[in-house]
Amino acid sequence: MAELPPCGLYRTTRELAGIPAGRLVYFHNHGEPGPGMYLPSGWSGNRVKLEARGTLLPSPEDVRWLEPLPPEGFYRVSEPFFCCEKRCRSYEADALVQLGYNGAGEAILFVPEIVDGMLALPEQGSRIEATNFARLKQLRVPVQQRNDGDVH
Repeated sequence: MAELPPCGLYRTTRELAGIPAGRLVYFHNHGEPGPGMYLPSGWSGNRVKLEARGTLLPSPEDVRWLEPLPPEGFYRVSEPFFCCEKRCRSYEADALVQLGYNGAGEAILFVPEIVDGMLALPEQGSRIEATNFARLKQLRVPVQQRNDGDVH
């Protein structure tokens, strides 16, 4: 039996239980009746909101078809980089960024700004290549839990 990976965000690399390849899912490795995948139901503050009902993983061995993704949240750019080969957008060292994902599990970076003394999250971001994850260092930011049915 395959060891189950930790709960978190993943991208399907093959169709699983009717969920097509190339989809963002939240994998929950425990619970009744077993481990399951939850699809996005929307986004709030550039963070995914998940459907209340998940889909069971057909077999524990199927975890091999889940590609782990870094957690959503705030990061510090540890070394400068461009979003992609086209060099559309640059990110400077020590910049504050917010990592999120679209429904296809593609990484999107948002650049927060201070507006009237408060941190503002933009609605638009830029896709980045997964090779740039190594240039991001996760920051510890307290998150207040809401009772809105989110799994994570």
